Amino acid sequence: MAGDERDIWRPDDREIEQAEVTALARAFGVEDYDALHRVSLERPGDYWMRVIDALGIVWSRRPDGYVRFDRGPEFPDWFPGGELNWVDTVLAWCADPRTSGNRAVVAEREDGAVRSLTFAELGAAVRRFAAGLRALGVKRGDRVGLLTENGVEATVSLLALSCVGAIVVPLFSGFGTDAIVSRLEPSGVSTLIATTGFDRRGKRVDLVGPVREAASQLPSIGRIIWKSVEGEPVPAGGTGWHEVALTVDDGMPAERMSPSDPFMVIYTSGTTGKPKGAVHTHGGFPLKIAHDSLVHFNVGPGKVYCWPADMGWIAGTLVLASALLRGATLVCYDGAPDYPDWSRMSRVVERHGVTHYGSAPTLIRGLAANEALALSGDRSTVELLITAGEGIDPEHFLWFQRRFGTDAPVINYTGGTEVSGALLSSVVVKPIRPAGFNTGSPGVDVVVLDAEGRPVIGEVGELSVRRAFVGMTQSFWQDDERYLDSYWRTVPATWVHGDLAMEMEDGSFFMLGRSDDTLKVAGKRLGPAEVEEVVLELEAVSEAAAIGVPDATKGEKLIVFVIAMPGWSGDEEQLGDTVAAHVADRLGKPFKPSRVHLVRQLPKTRSSKVMRRVIKRIWTGQPLGDLSALDNPGAIDELQSVKAEGR
Repeated sequence: MAGDERDIWRPDDREIEQAEVTALARAFGVEDYDALHRVSLERPGDYWMRVIDALGIVWSRRPDGYVRFDRGPEFPDWFPGGELNWVDTVLAWCADPRTSGNRAVVAEREDGAVRSLTFAELGAAVRRFAAGLRALGVKRGDRVGLLTENGVEATVSLLALSCVGAIVVPLFSGFGTDAIVSRLEPSGVSTLIATTGFDRRGKRVDLVGPVREAASQLPSIGRIIWKSVEGEPVPAGGTGWHEVALTVDDGMPAERMSPSDPFMVIYTSGTTGKPKGAVHTHGGFPLKIAHDSLVHFNVGPGKVYCWPADMGWIAGTLVLASALLRGATLVCYDGAPDYPDWSRMSRVVERHGVTHYGSAPTLIRGLAANEALALSGDRSTVELLITAGEGIDPEHFLWFQRRFGTDAPVINYTGGTEVSGALLSSVVVKPIRPAGFNTGSPGVDVVVLDAEGRPVIGEVGELSVRRAFVGMTQSFWQDDERYLDSYWRTVPATWVHGDLAMEMEDGSFFMLGRSDDTLKVAGKRLGPAEVEEVVLELEAVSEAAAIGVPDATKGEKLIVFVIAMPGWSGDEEQLGDTVAAHVADRLGKPFKPSRVHLVRQLPKTRSSKVMRRVIKRIWTGQPLGDLSALDNPGAIDELQSVKAEGR
């Protein structure tokens, strides 16, 4: 893991001097980043109370302090006594004469059409749409689904919903009906903002049907606001997005919120049961992302920030907040990253003068595999690169740094839906090892623990956090017990994240994969139970198990194992095709299994739980580990035979 010392990116004196985090360290009166990081851990209250001022966070009432723990360490009350609406910090940039004329949002569609708003125009659009939402009866605390491709409308919608005090429930634009329902039903969504469709690879993807089908199963939904293309009629019974956007500004300020009031419930999949609704608040997620944008991404006014991400994933809101909370330009791209060819991303960089570009490792691998086209656009404006969403190998990390970024630093960034931003990342004032992280994020007391809960250096262990941190989910939506079981009950008073990591002697880190069974296909998380429940709807299937295994293109691919119903005598290949098509239809095409294997039995514990980890270890050639709980050893033999035969 040490690698070749020549591969380590090292900042020069100018880069250190001009870094945003250097200015932050000086504001604290400390000599360098390492000293600042120590302050953040030793005096977190002092750190955060001063950081919120350095970030320009707008409060309608300043907080009395940093945190209270009246409900215990798992349920912190951040910035007690304070009052804010996080959107006010964005609107401050819109009103500031130094930035009001700058580009705020630039949206490029797959067909090449570009639309942009200045900060002043963005502020006006948000206030008008907020007025329109109020006129429709959307109020503080209402849950509102957001299912639309990234762009101006998605940006305005999310900001306006927070402005009126509503709680947004984002949805991935590739979800099928079942996945939509499973995320909107538990949160009691009353309004849904949905797109009628979008273009992918030159073809129209219609969402009216799936959205209407989902809405028919959700009696709580009273209205749908349709975002449609110009000239397209609004579906019957709905309200047009652009009609709402034309509402006259009612002059009302943003709703005054407590730092603990939710602004977003975003669902992420676990290993069992239904998706988990992470709850993010006005005084949590936005402050953490503004902090990370300054500390890790080196973003400020005048920068141009592009990280193509669907609004349905945490990255969508993270990217939006990273740019707009720091007064930078947000560049959105709605389309396939390789359409019409692999030059698209570099052309986006060239067209819009992008200074900060982010990409999942899956896309980086695709760009590297098509280098000639991928590098054909001018990328000389790029100052910093970001990668996140899954693990990346050193080779592609270096390709991204040296070839796409012409030796711009690559900031590896890992956290997740439940923690808003980074647990681990890098800063541009310290050397960066390929695929590594040169720091824990300031204010987050990260540690790697062994199986007995003891801190370890130079050994693989569980990535954990020793105390509550700004940005962590408030809980799971109406499910405190599942939240506590997921993160707090493995090691007392410690957040155990579910990822394997190694801390090095120099304080750097490497990620080594997930310690749970959560699938991540092309950077998109999915619980195996979600896949299995859909497969079991088929009459021919008795049992099912889903795993993810490494894939050179997607990062991880989905493989499904099924047991046929007794007496079934059909064609194995046809059954596999049926299963794959059914999963794609119900959960979305990105989640279509790459292979479906028909087997006679699945490895199970004595309590009849399927041992997915054992299946995955067989498929990835790893040692099987402790099999003392295995009830049917014959299943191992069969799976090993199937693997060996390559069928």
